[in-house]
Amino acid sequence: MSPELSRRSFLKYTGAAVAASGVLTACSSTPKNAATWSMWSSSPAERKVWNAFSQYVEQQLRVESIPTLTPSGPYPTKLDLQLVSGTASLVTALNGTLIPTYASRGAHRPLDDLIAADADFKTDDFYPLSRKISSFNGKTYAIGFDVAPTVLYYNKTILTKAGIELPSKTEPMTWETFRDLAKELTKPPDQYGFTCAPAIDDLVSWIYCAGGNVMNDDQSVSTLNRPEAMQAIQFVIDLFVKDQVTPPISNLVTESSLANFMEGNVAFMQNGPWQVVNVRKAKFDWDVIPFPAGAAGSTPRVSGSSFAIPSGVKGKDLELAWRLLKTLTSTGALDIYAKAGRNNPARLSAGSAFKPPPDNLGVVQDILAGKVAGGHAFDVTTNWNQVKQLLGQDLPRTFLGQVSVPDAIDGLTPRLDVLMKQHQDNIRQAEARKG
Repeated sequence: MSPELSRRSFLKYTGAAVAASGVLTACSSTPKNAATWSMWSSSPAERKVWNAFSQYVEQQLRVESIPTLTPSGPYPTKLDLQLVSGTASLVTALNGTLIPTYASRGAHRPLDDLIAADADFKTDDFYPLSRKISSFNGKTYAIGFDVAPTVLYYNKTILTKAGIELPSKTEPMTWETFRDLAKELTKPPDQYGFTCAPAIDDLVSWIYCAGGNVMNDDQSVSTLNRPEAMQAIQFVIDLFVKDQVTPPISNLVTESSLANFMEGNVAFMQNGPWQVVNVRKAKFDWDVIPFPAGAAGSTPRVSGSSFAIPSGVKGKDLELAWRLLKTLTSTGALDIYAKAGRNNPARLSAGSAFKPPPDNLGVVQDILAGKVAGGHAFDVTTNWNQVKQLLGQDLPRTFLGQVSVPDAIDGLTPRLDVLMKQHQDNIRQAEARKG
């Protein structure tokens, strides 16, 4: 067990009830020298990809590959349990939003020494935004396997039927143009102009495009109450409440932009390329384009996922873990991932495997390369789950018109500032442990 990740600190994050749930089990039956790794997997299509990864690992390393696949919802909790009990895999998958959390708690080790000692490992084959997402406090804690900007999906069938020229795949439309189109294409109750999730994960792309952020540059105070962020949030809420261009929300918790779009009666959906594999099942013609441009341009959220090594992995296990991590993020493995349409690979050399449909799929890599529009790495804190939970309390009610944007932000700001202070304390404590 990592000395930094104590049972007491674990229970602080996950609750004693979870520790007593019976999930905590030792892995004594795991064969010695096996390549063990963990990943979230919520569908047969995903399991098929990870099984192909496992076969690839065995071919490359000539050791048994043992993946632990867990549905995405309970994956973080299960990983916490494994880390605190010392039963985590040699390599664990991490959503980029959790890397600062685990790094600050000492749950995963920095990889810079392993990278520096390995002449064959080239970090410049990974997108810069992927490297940024995989880092914390100036150190590399993970190696990316996917990275992608938020884009705008559109229903070609609806636009063509309405006689509207298809939007450019290289020039992002302005917010004003987007709003006008969404209003024009809304004909309730049979057709709507736009759908997105009523949550901060989707709102943040609009905030970035307006030149705002959830917090200031040094992540010490909330900035949602500043004009840029307020303008962006109000713009999106107006689409829901004032303009009513979105399908009616029946349940804030279960509302799904993907489900809305797949019905075939929504013109535009905000989402990421990770949904391409699902939207390919649509019974209508569709494509993707860059995110609408605000005052700061088209700079939506860029998200990514990575593989990391728990800090308790030592000696020969560490040598195998590093070889395993390199294999899981190699061009060969990420070609498998990209060909399945799971998402855009974090390696540039694997990019050609992420092929159409849709026709404009290449815009994803053009955005990451800075050739078209742009992107903004998802800025998160060491306590991002708490920040997200707080923002999930009152902010979604603005999508229903139950609370005004100013009132919601006024109520949230003092509590957000407390969490920003806690985040700074986490960083200081992490630095003290190093000393």
